[in-house]
Amino acid sequence: MPRRVQLPPDLSAVPFHVRTASDRHIGEGRLRGTDLKRPFHAVRAVRRAPDSEADVVARAREYSPLLRPGQFFSHTTAARLWNCPLPTSFSEAEPLHVTTQIPERAPRSNGILGHQAPHIPFSIVDRFGLPVSDPVSTWIALAQHLRLDDLVAVADHLILEPVFPEPGRPFSSFDDLTTLSHRFRGRGRRLALAALPLVRSGAESRPETLLRLLLMRAGFPEPSLNFAISGTAGVLGRADIVFPRWRTIVEYDGDQHRSDDHQYEKDITRIENFVHANWRVVRVRKHGLWRDRGDTIARVDRALRDGGRAGQGRAGQGREGRGRATRAAPS
Repeated sequence: MPRRVQLPPDLSAVPFHVRTASDRHIGEGRLRGTDLKRPFHAVRAVRRAPDSEADVVARAREYSPLLRPGQFFSHTTAARLWNCPLPTSFSEAEPLHVTTQIPERAPRSNGILGHQAPHIPFSIVDRFGLPVSDPVSTWIALAQHLRLDDLVAVADHLILEPVFPEPGRPFSSFDDLTTLSHRFRGRGRRLALAALPLVRSGAESRPETLLRLLLMRAGFPEPSLNFAISGTAGVLGRADIVFPRWRTIVEYDGDQHRSDDHQYEKDITRIENFVHANWRVVRVRKHGLWRDRGDTIARVDRALRDGGRAGQGRAGQGREGRGRATRAAPS
């Protein structure tokens, strides 16, 4: 069996256009090698060991040799590249969204959803070495496709200032989201404007946003988010949703905690410390956001009553501290 020709290191490292290979005197036979995959027409990439999860960054890089000047990743693809919390996980079967600036035609290819640049101000920025729509115009584009609560969750993610600083965070600001929403005149504008009053800074995951919205619509007071709980020995930890006046904590208990033994043990200890410091803790699982919403509302109401809050639902409603809330809070 003839020995396989080794590709140059730069072509082995990233997906490449067959034209690039031809310019490097790499023949068609080598491009048909079983060690290469064909993610898109005229693109080759070295096969890697399969990852446990599909990687949108890798998929976008596979298409990048086909990008023409001025084209960029947008819509859902851009949102995933900004790590936005979307209702579904990425899979390689999901098409990539690629936008072309007017008057150029939108791309048409298997696995690609092409668009022409929307009639909104936007900028193309670098993300993981890829041309991507900026966070604010990405959010506006999502308003054409997402439900209200999911659009709020994405906005919460974009404006979040993590407790432990991360480079480039926050990705956007509430003021920037507001400005572009009012300037935008296309499809999705109404939903974007409806989402803005519900946006808060402090939610660190999509379930936390959905849980907050569920409680607010049930008539509970505005909670603090990602709130530091203190005890006699100092800060005991931070909690997702907190009603300080009634010493009540509502925590979303996600599966990621159970898949990481170390994190799960830390969470158990943290919750025990909260309870020991005389805080009531209501833990909500996935079904508590959907099938068992009524039970979640009743449990939170009971905890607040035990903490001394009078009334139910909107009765006795007040304004709690907002933690690191933004001006997105309604006046």
